[in-house]
Amino acid sequence: MRIRPERVAQLIHREVADILERRMRDPRLSHWVSITDVQVNQELTLARVFVSILPGGEERERTLETLAHAAGFVRHELAPRLGLREVPEIRFDLDTSIEKGARVEELLRRIKDGEPVEEPEEES
Repeated sequence: MRIRPERVAQLIHREVADILERRMRDPRLSHWVSITDVQVNQELTLARVFVSILPGGEERERTLETLAHAAGFVRHELAPRLGLREVPEIRFDLDTSIEKGARVEELLRRIKDGEPVEEPEEES
């Protein structure tokens, strides 16, 4: 019987959220971290865990680095929970879709209220 990557992704999503909430005792993860999506490749060798991190800037980068450093621990904790012969490698990636959505909502609100809409400055 073939295991579907979508089902494994759903299971990983649930279990990683539980691990980060209950098992991780790293003070560098004190900020709000939310798992938005998990994608698993067809071979079940890699799981990309997309996270949204509330604080921005340097704190966000430190939190993402902490998650990357903790990937081995998370994978070790997943092993008995998944019941798979091989546990996929875990990679944490930043998901900025929530910020982008908030920016679009803000722009639409300004347009509706007749306020001027400034163009964001491009980073060089």
